Amino acid sequence: MPDDRDAAADLRQIAFRLERAREPTYRVKAFRTAAGVVDGLSADELASRAEAGTLGELTGIGKVTAQCVTESLRGEVPVYLRRLEATEDTPLDEATAAIRNALRGDCHTHSDWSDGGSPIKEMAQTARALGHDYVVLTDHSPRLTVANGLSAERLEQQLDVVAALNDEFTAQAAAGDAAPFRILTGIEVDILDDGTLDQKPSLLARLDVVVASVHSKLRMPGEEMTPRMVAAVANPHTDILGHCTGRLITGGRGTRPESQFDADIVFAACAQFGVAVEINSRPERLDPPKRLLRLAVEAGCLTSIDTDAHAPGQLDWQPNGCERAARCGVDVATIVNTWSAENLLDWAADHSVRP
Repeated sequence: MPDDRDAAADLRQIAFRLERAREPTYRVKAFRTAAGVVDGLSADELASRAEAGTLGELTGIGKVTAQCVTESLRGEVPVYLRRLEATEDTPLDEATAAIRNALRGDCHTHSDWSDGGSPIKEMAQTARALGHDYVVLTDHSPRLTVANGLSAERLEQQLDVVAALNDEFTAQAAAGDAAPFRILTGIEVDILDDGTLDQKPSLLARLDVVVASVHSKLRMPGEEMTPRMVAAVANPHTDILGHCTGRLITGGRGTRPESQFDADIVFAACAQFGVAVEINSRPERLDPPKRLLRLAVEAGCLTSIDTDAHAPGQLDWQPNGCERAARCGVDVATIVNTWSAENLLDWAADHSVRP
């Protein structure tokens, strides 16, 4: 008898690895779409179609994905998946691995509620499968219309969805069906031109974690950008300063230089107000640059190693940030997402509280 395999899970694992490797979106979508089609079929219909060779007649399943499903149903690891597994990156070095192993969660992620590509539940399930205890959902704020930023009304609706998913995860853990896991509520809120935050203060106060980032007028002169960033850092609702320079060093969007600001002043403000400096792990960002990350360390700043993931496979980008943290001498104890969810929430509620 063939080994039991989950064809849909194999398709999603392929998509995950393609995302992590930054393959084109259309290729990833083909596997995720096929996984959804497989989920909608009974086991009998799936088996009969695979045997008859008619899987490709279904909308959403093509020749390659049909072959993967057929191989999976035979109890075999699909050839496509085996090939991806065989070309994985080399193992992390010891210092980087130690930081990665200490991480308990990810504080900057996006779903299809804004400009992410996957539902909240799928992002959360992937984070749990990676060994996280929690993930912070930080979809964009209203001003970033190009990213389908959340109005106050939509964000309130999202809070209800997250509460229901957390009830589901709690029940699964209680039944022994999955490890304990929770989604923490959050937002990546735009830092407006004057340093205010792009969401109602009363709603920001309800969220577990707030990441504040500059997304507009990135070429603003340094003498204007510095007070803009300091005002945001001083805002009592800000917990993490996201991708502080806004640079792009590679990728489909081209390159973009670093925003100009007085890093000594901004990082001093972060240290004073207990705001963490994000170590953004996206390959096209890797923000802040190492020279600035070292300044943040010297200033006594907390940090948060985040993926800024917009798809499930991107949740495995944290090693990029871990490597940079290791190279810049970041103390594991000062990385906020090495803390338990309870300690993270205590700190976010009162930045003077540290575990």
